[in-house]
Order: sequence, then structure tokens, then C-alpha cells
Amino acid sequence: VQLVESGGGLVQPGGSLRLSCVVSGITFSEYIMNWYRQAPGKQRELVAVISSGGSSTNYDDSVKGRFIISRDNTKNTVYLQMNSLKPEDTGVYSCSVFHFWGQGTQVTVSS
Repeated sequence: VQLVESGGGLVQPGGSLRLSCVVSGITFSEYIMNWYRQAPGKQRELVAVISSGGSSTNYDDSVKGRFIISRDNTKNTVYLQMNSLKPEDTGVYSCSVFHFWGQGTQVTVSS
């Protein structure tokens, strides 16, 4: 199983980024997908979850109303649209399925 994230970068507060995670090695459409983040010096936290078909989503309170998780099962890809970014959103963002993880992509929110 391989998960490859992309789309991170440096953005000013209030800006937006869209993360992507391409998954191979599993029947993607059958699995719940997760986005996690780990801020410097902190434990990794679950940010967003999406059901296998994409009809159900759940978010950490800290990102509700600002982040949107979605997926395209024809492309084996899960996305995280991040809007109204804050400095506290800074961290390494990783996608996961079961105990499999991608390498992560760095998101830095700073002026």
C-alpha cells in the first residue's frame, strides 16, 4: 500500500491550500480515509475523515467550517481543501488508511 501526499507549502494567514493524497495497493473505494496533522512539538491529531463512498465526513472542531475533505474514487485520491488558514494550522499533514501512512506534506501558515 502506498500513499503519496502533495500540495503543501507556505501560505499567509487567511489563505488557502488544497492537499491531495494518491493511494495505490488497495481497492480505494472500499475504505474510509483520514487526514492527520502533526504540529511541531505536539502529538499527531485527526483532522478529517471521509467515508468510503464520500457521503459522510467528520472534522475536528478546530477546522470545522474551514476545511473540506473529499475524494475521487475514480482517481484513487483523497483531498483536503483548507481555507481561512491560521498559524496554528501549521504542521505536517498526512493521509492514512488503516495503519498505512503517507510521508506527509508540510503546511506552513505565516506572514
